Amino acid sequence: MSLLHSKTALGAALLGNLLALAITPSAFASSHREAPFITQNPKVDATDFYMFRSYETGRGAYTTLVADYIPLQDAYGGPNYFAMDPNALYEIHIDNNGDGKEDLTFQFRFTNTIKDGQFTVGGKKVSIPLVINGGAIDSVNPAGLNVRETYSVTVVRGDRRTGTRSSVTNATGGGTTFDKPVDNIGNKAIPNYAAYAAQHVYAVNIPGCATPARLFVGQRKDPFVVNLGETFDLINIKAPATEFAANAESAAKDDLAKKNVTAIEMEVPTACLTAGADPVIGGWTTASLRQGRLLNPTPGTATAASKEGGAWVQVSRLGMPLVNELVIGLKDKDRFNASKPSGDAQFADYVTNPTAPALVEVLYGSAGAKAPTNFPRNDLVATFLTGIKGVNQPVTVTASEMLRLNTSIAATSVGAQNRLGVIGGDNAGFPNGRRPGDDVVDVVLRVAMGKLCTLNIGCAPADAPAGGLHFTDGAFLDETSFTAGFPYLKNPVAGSPQL
Repeated sequence: MSLLHSKTALGAALLGNLLALAITPSAFASSHREAPFITQNPKVDATDFYMFRSYETGRGAYTTLVADYIPLQDAYGGPNYFAMDPNALYEIHIDNNGDGKEDLTFQFRFTNTIKDGQFTVGGKKVSIPLVINGGAIDSVNPAGLNVRETYSVTVVRGDRRTGTRSSVTNATGGGTTFDKPVDNIGNKAIPNYAAYAAQHVYAVNIPGCATPARLFVGQRKDPFVVNLGETFDLINIKAPATEFAANAESAAKDDLAKKNVTAIEMEVPTACLTAGADPVIGGWTTASLRQGRLLNPTPGTATAASKEGGAWVQVSRLGMPLVNELVIGLKDKDRFNASKPSGDAQFADYVTNPTAPALVEVLYGSAGAKAPTNFPRNDLVATFLTGIKGVNQPVTVTASEMLRLNTSIAATSVGAQNRLGVIGGDNAGFPNGRRPGDDVVDVVLRVAMGKLCTLNIGCAPADAPAGGLHFTDGAFLDETSFTAGFPYLKNPVAGSPQL
C-alpha cells in the first residue's frame, strides 16, 4: 500500500513506504467500492489488477494482464445485468523504463446495440423487455440475444492522450470490433456457458508486435477471496486467540464466493511489453469518464439518456491491491483515484504516519501482534514503491505505486505455485506481479507487520516483534481456484441453476 512518489529523490520516497502495506487483518476486497465517488459509478470501479508470466503450457513467452471491473455482481441481477459503460474509457498501462509514467497503454471502448426484438401480440408487434428473446445463445452475436455488446481496443505508445495510436485487429477474421458475451443469465438461457464464452477468446494483432496476442472481455467468477463482513466490523474475526494458528488460514468464509466481476484480459507477447535490456515492467489500470454530462429529459429510441462531452477525467485507478481502501484517508480517496503514479508524493502523510499497524496492535496485541518500529518503513518501499532489488526492481526506478513484474523470472508451473509468492519462496508470485492464486491478503498482512524484517530486507528482525506470525484473514486462496490457461478466471456463477 505504499504510494508515495518522492518529490525529489528516492530517499524522500522511502518515507512514503507505509502506504504500501499498512493493512488490518482481513480488511480487504481488493478494491471494491473503495472511494465515495466510485460507489456512484460501479461500471468504472476497478476491483483487481493482475500481471503475470503466463503459466499455461506452451505460453511461456507471454505475459497476461487482467483488469477486473464492476464489483459485487449478483448472478441474478437482471433484467439488464452488468454491461460495461459505453461512455467510459477503460485502460491498462505499462511502464517499461521505471520512470513512473506509461509507455504503453491499451484502451477499451464499448458499444451497446439494442436489436429491438419484438413479439407479435394480438396482431401488433411489441418490443420485448429483456436482453434475451427465447432463442438459443450459443454463438457470437446469436439471434436470441436482444442486446449486442461490442468493443474496440487501441494501443497507444507514449503518453496515453498524446502518444501514437493504432487499432488492435482480429488476427483471424479481420476488423477492429470484438463481441463480449452476455453475462451468465442462467442455465436455461445458456445451457453451456463455458463453450459460449470460449467463442469470445480472440487472437489479435497488436501493431508493432510480431506475434499475435489473445484477448477476452467478459463476466467471470470474482477471483478475490475475503470474509468481508467480519473484516470491516473492526476485524470481528471469531476466536481471535487462534487467529494466527496454522489452521486459521482456511477457517473463515469467503463473502465473494457467489459474486461475479467483468474481466478485461489480454495475453501479450512479453517482448512487446518490455523495452531495451530491462526485463521489469510496471502496470496498472484506470477508468475515465467525460468531464461533462447533460441529462436528457426525454430520452427515446434515437436519443440517449445523457450527452457526454469534454476531456477525459480519470475516476478509478488500481495497481497494487488494497491501497485506496485501507491507507488513503476518506477525504482523499477520490483524489487518489484521479491521480497518476508520478504524482503520488501528495499522499505522503498517509504513508509516513499510517494507522493500520497500530490498529492491529490494539486489537490483537494480546496475541503478540506488535506493530513494527522501523521508520521509515524501507521494507515496504521495496515491496510497493520500487520493487525488491534482485527480484523485481527496474534498473532505473522512480518511486511510485504500481504492480511490478520481472519478466525474466520464469513462470511457476501449475501444481507448484506457492500462494504466498515471494515470501513463500516462489519468486514468480506476488509482489513480483500478481497471479490469480496469490493470496495477497495474507501476504500483505504479513509484510505490513514486518515479515521482510525477518529476512533483513529494509529492516532488521528486532524491528518487527510480530514479523514471524502467520497473519491471515481466514479465507483461503491458491491456484486450484482457477483454470490452468487463458483466460484463467473461472466461468461466472449462473443466475439460476439447471432446471
